Amino acid sequence: MKLQAFILSALIALPLSIRAEIGIISCADAKALIENPDASKRPIVLDTRGGYKDYFRGHIPTAQHLEFDTLRGTDSIGVPVQYLPDDLTKALLIRAGVDKDRLHLVFATGDVLPNDEILSSTMVVHVLEKFGVKNVKIVDGGLAEWKKQGFAATQEYFSNGPGHLPEETDKTTAANIKDVQAHVGKPGNVLVDARPINEFQGDDIVWLRKGHIPGAISFHWARLMEKDNTHKFKPFSETKAELEKAGITPDKNIICYCGTSREGSLLRFYLKHVAGYPNVRLYEGAWKEYVWLEGKSLPAETGGEPAGK
Repeated sequence: MKLQAFILSALIALPLSIRAEIGIISCADAKALIENPDASKRPIVLDTRGGYKDYFRGHIPTAQHLEFDTLRGTDSIGVPVQYLPDDLTKALLIRAGVDKDRLHLVFATGDVLPNDEILSSTMVVHVLEKFGVKNVKIVDGGLAEWKKQGFAATQEYFSNGPGHLPEETDKTTAANIKDVQAHVGKPGNVLVDARPINEFQGDDIVWLRKGHIPGAISFHWARLMEKDNTHKFKPFSETKAELEKAGITPDKNIICYCGTSREGSLLRFYLKHVAGYPNVRLYEGAWKEYVWLEGKSLPAETGGEPAGK
């Protein structure tokens, strides 16, 4: 019993950075882990930025570049940027060194809006979680915060070597169109659109059809991030009241969505892994799929205001 109590106390005392869970990690803690003298205990570091030249200009040491959009492509009915079939995704993750027995540190480049590189990180984390990887941390503040702390970037290439994925995937992270249709309008359910308010309202030049899924509320992902660094998460203590005012509370069954699933992935990441909400899924098909299905006949609404403001 004494030994069990000691082990439990030791686990409780472990810093968040090395617990086997999904969340965020400070740059200082990330640096300490990367510099572990025992190379076998160092984390897998993934640079998820969309621009490969950004990787060449400089990145966190030991980072391998896993460009987020390599995990997506056009599907069989012509919808662009849909998640790839499982066999292709698994091959890409293994090639990137993703490993069931290792900690993963994920980062991109923080900056002020309209910079949205953080979305590449939360999208990759969503894919990792879906494929059963449970030990993942986003480096809070990204490369911008890393440099601000006085830590050096590198231009050296790095390969993690082939990884080993878990055998079991996680079916609780994602929602499809049927899930969304069954979700809307039911007591206790919330559908949250994470796009900017103009896209929610239908005032854009981007989308094939304008507006949002009927019954959705608008909560832009950037409301959860620091204004001077869109890769740095606000503490939940600072967003709790705003989320509650919007009706986004932990007792609800929540589905997040956006245009292509990146913005929705950040909202889901924050609610699930920063705020600790138990029931949050991501509609992976997103608005890009919704507007194309059933001969472009699914209903859409325009207008509306941001929730909780």
